[in-house]
Amino acid sequence: MNRYIELLAPAKNLTCGIEAIRHGADAVYIGAEHFGARAAAGNSVADIRTLCAYAHQFHARVYVTVNTILYDAELDATRCLVWQLYEAGVDALIVQDLALLKMDLPPIPLHASTQMDNRTPQKALWLMRQGYEQVVLARELSLEQTAAIHAALQAESARTGRPAPQLEAFVHGALCVSYSGQCYASQHCFGRSANRGECAQFCRLAFDLIDAQGQTIAHDRHLLSLRDMNRAEHLEQMIDAGVSSFKIEGRLKDVSYVKNITAYYRQRLDAIIGRRPDLRRTSIGTAAYTFTPDPAKSFNRGFTDNFLHGRTNSPIWNFATPKAMGQPLGHVKEVRGGTITVATTAALHNGDGFCYIDPAGRLQGFRANRAEGNRILATSAGQEPAGKPSLALPGLNKGTLLYRNMDADFERLLARPSAQRHIGVRWLLTDSNDTATEGFTLSLTAEDGTSTSRFFAQPHEEARSPQADNIRRQLARLGDTIFLCADVSLQLSHNWFLPSSVLADWRRQLTDALLQRLLDTHQRRATSRQAGPISPSPEFSGQALSFAANAANHLALEAYAEAGATAVQPAYELAAVPRAVVMTCRHCIRFAMGLCPKHGVQGQTPQKPHLSHTSHPAQASHPLPWSLRLPDGRQFALHFDCQRCEMTVSAS
Repeated sequence: MNRYIELLAPAKNLTCGIEAIRHGADAVYIGAEHFGARAAAGNSVADIRTLCAYAHQFHARVYVTVNTILYDAELDATRCLVWQLYEAGVDALIVQDLALLKMDLPPIPLHASTQMDNRTPQKALWLMRQGYEQVVLARELSLEQTAAIHAALQAESARTGRPAPQLEAFVHGALCVSYSGQCYASQHCFGRSANRGECAQFCRLAFDLIDAQGQTIAHDRHLLSLRDMNRAEHLEQMIDAGVSSFKIEGRLKDVSYVKNITAYYRQRLDAIIGRRPDLRRTSIGTAAYTFTPDPAKSFNRGFTDNFLHGRTNSPIWNFATPKAMGQPLGHVKEVRGGTITVATTAALHNGDGFCYIDPAGRLQGFRANRAEGNRILATSAGQEPAGKPSLALPGLNKGTLLYRNMDADFERLLARPSAQRHIGVRWLLTDSNDTATEGFTLSLTAEDGTSTSRFFAQPHEEARSPQADNIRRQLARLGDTIFLCADVSLQLSHNWFLPSSVLADWRRQLTDALLQRLLDTHQRRATSRQAGPISPSPEFSGQALSFAANAANHLALEAYAEAGATAVQPAYELAAVPRAVVMTCRHCIRFAMGLCPKHGVQGQTPQKPHLSHTSHPAQASHPLPWSLRLPDGRQFALHFDCQRCEMTVSAS
């Protein structure tokens, strides 16, 4: 049986959504005006309706994020929004709040957002029983953990006959250091809730790391800042572990990022699907590009596969900076005034952006006014005295590793139209054998088998010269439509004369009809969600749940009660808890510093500290507990749970 594989791309707005589809996405996810987990990326229902119409031509899907926790005063507005989105043609909602299970909703599929903290087979099975069609897995899961969830769902499906939800996993983009949905640091520090789409990125701040005696282990380091995910080399392993939907992060990213990263993963997935007869795409149409996709040329903080193979010695963090560093170019050979010579074979361009880590361990950057070969001129000729740089370049010396974090030539390519997506079609033209009704039947069939045909009354007039080539040429002229001619088949009993103007009119009518047929035959997945009580959950049954249940309204509380919870603490956004755990992380600072007792006894090579310019070298003599300290003096206690291989961050 075929498995359908989906490439899911982000859309900050309508433009990004259309470009994602144009560059090969099988589906896009986008925020509505309210209640999406990126409050800065909202879109009108009218724009979402337009995006659906564009996507559905290719049988691509549009998912809308309604994945914030909801307050009681917002429940009616949420229900109304869901109905509007359904009527606009949206294919599914990505949701977090259990209140939606208790609402009067249209039969629209629900996807369990990663904000629901989906990391165990038990949680996935419970979501399956509630009728969720897709489960967005926690980013931190390994292949083995993913495979265990998939196996549990398949076994339950075989036992009950209920369809198993598809598994969706992130493959690229920014990482949260805390388990998604379990981060309260932004709310605690700034009154901006990550669970309500207003994350202030506490994890990207610089901290001091101090020990139990008040000694500074590390000073002004980005100790919670992770690299960006890139799992391009492991897509087939993820497929074999049970992943069906491959998600690119980035609902706040610009359109050039969406174009480049979508095209890159489209090509990688197509290569796998092309050699595996058990796999199929979920949409139709093939994209052709004017550029060569390269993820290193888009915003990134350095790459990691983020626990896909468990905890390894490959660093997932970047303590130096939370900003984009881009591609390593090579080492500086010479700095003379504002001219930098680099040992690189890469082509450099006017306007490129560069950065480096200075001897103090801080990120520095500059732009190239002009590039000549491997020389970068960071001064404007004639505007400064000879040899005097127009930019301060502290610590840029011979031997410094230089990065390019903005390729101006590549960005110029992406600023122009950079892809076209076409659906392959076949024409068939036959003539009528009925002498009483002379005419021709023209059929047009898309690559997925969707077809339309029409009979055109037209006198059968014998031509004086061969007509086949002209007929094929006229029908193949599909211009700016989404169709690309793959074949024209003629089954004619004579060499009939057909004027080019007539053929052009028939072609237009058939392409319009096929386009409408594609839209009409696009189908939302049927939902298996049923009205009624919430199923019991082994994770909730008999338990008193903490604020981490994220229950901020009475319907969510009812849902948890029906699932078996004996009590539920109000959401942290409603009632802050003193000294609460505000982050739960797989990332571990002790491991990053080479001081992990668990992995040390297993004989693994300790990690280099990656903590340049610490006040005290990181050594095991620093007594626990450790804390993080912000420049304003606020401290956050660290706890290392070696049995679970997790680190927590607690408010003081």
